[in-house]
Amino acid sequence: MSERDLELRRLANEEVEKHKDTVESDPYRLKYHHMPPVGLLNDPNGFIQWKGTYHLFYQWMPFDTGHGAKFWGHYASEDLVKWRHEPIALTPSDWFDKNGVYSGSAVVHDDELYLFYTGNVKDENDNREAYQCIAVSQDGVHFEKQGVAVNLPEGYTPHFRDPKVWKKADHWYMVIGAQSEDLQGKVVMFQSSDLKNWELMGPVTGSGEGTLGSFGYMWECPDLFALGGKDILIVSPQGLEPQGMNYANTYQSGYFAGALDYNTGKLEHEDFRELDRGFEFYAPQTTLDEQGRRLLFGWMGVPDQYEQAHPTIEYQWVHCMTLPRELTWNGTQIIQKPAEELKQMRGPVLLHSSITINNDQKAIRGIEGKSVEWNLEFEKIEDQFAIELFQYASLSYKDGVLTLSRPHLEDKTKTEFRRVALEQGLKSMRLYVDHSSLEVFINEGEEVMTSRIFPQPEEEHILFTSLGESTFSIEQWKLDGFQHA
Repeated sequence: MSERDLELRRLANEEVEKHKDTVESDPYRLKYHHMPPVGLLNDPNGFIQWKGTYHLFYQWMPFDTGHGAKFWGHYASEDLVKWRHEPIALTPSDWFDKNGVYSGSAVVHDDELYLFYTGNVKDENDNREAYQCIAVSQDGVHFEKQGVAVNLPEGYTPHFRDPKVWKKADHWYMVIGAQSEDLQGKVVMFQSSDLKNWELMGPVTGSGEGTLGSFGYMWECPDLFALGGKDILIVSPQGLEPQGMNYANTYQSGYFAGALDYNTGKLEHEDFRELDRGFEFYAPQTTLDEQGRRLLFGWMGVPDQYEQAHPTIEYQWVHCMTLPRELTWNGTQIIQKPAEELKQMRGPVLLHSSITINNDQKAIRGIEGKSVEWNLEFEKIEDQFAIELFQYASLSYKDGVLTLSRPHLEDKTKTEFRRVALEQGLKSMRLYVDHSSLEVFINEGEEVMTSRIFPQPEEEHILFTSLGESTFSIEQWKLDGFQHA
């Protein structure tokens, strides 16, 4: 390690210790989601399973609750439930990454773990440079930087980042989120035979490519993989205007499904579809694990979307990850379900079957808590059904539309909404509540709504309302939470 690298590690660890008591005293700290030990967490990086261990790296700013010269933090687990916080993986210590070790991915080659990431560099005039870099590890904990693998090609601005690498047959492939010189968002693909020398193939797709038309000025965090006979491109486009219920956040995350031509690097695809319809979800990354499952983590945040209004800021931290989710393809769309291992967190089940509410609002005996999982199955909704969570957020279903509402984080006198239309109506909801987070898996994962929530810490009330007659069952498990070493 260089002197600068050692210094940055020391300073970051000192920051963790300095604010440890403040951070841990926050009532909005989570029980079973990944958080930063101090400062800001954003994109999941380098998500991979290697030799039976899941590695989840993350963008980390230890010195501030704003964005800046990012590090890579590192969690590891054998079962997605018991996690340990490993030493810092990467620091912004070299000329090619001095203003941030930005997002990237991981692959295994010759029994070593390779990290690919974007080195962010700015000069004294704030002009940006971007380099795609490599770091290698023999033990999955200690990483040695190998320097720059890909320089900025002609035709693109320095908004060129977030390499995702995978292998198919005898070649390696890399997709990068990009902005063309005419300020259109793209995903660009490279090919390599040795992970070191990369040949540009061109744009996979993007704004202004093929029949897509104008579709944002920058595409971030691409991920390209096969699922159920389709090639899936997950991407986070910036610059989409709201369209009805769609594209309601500052920036979006979703996917294109189609067929990738590995000879040309072009993806023929269907329309863009959002992965999550809640308030906070961005920059998801997937991996194929040793069981053959396609697993996903996302960042429970959105850049430039009132991040400094989160009440955790006063406790010296901000943001968290989603739960790990398994992705499948049902023939027409991606289905997202919580990873099976999360059931290990459950305590005894509390079951209420065949509850009927008719033009009334009521609490249900025993349904309570801030670290819980609920499963609701609906037999009948006559007019409107709603769940009010802790006198703060609510989920309401009427006329084929599910609405999530909460107080606006910046202006508490206002209420903000996210909505999704359910073609088959509301059949089921699986809710995960974790002190200041909410993840709702709707109709067995056909839709998901992920959000931060900040009710009064002592508030426990859950109220169920029905206009007309609603009949449903509800199961509750109190969750023990991730175990962190």
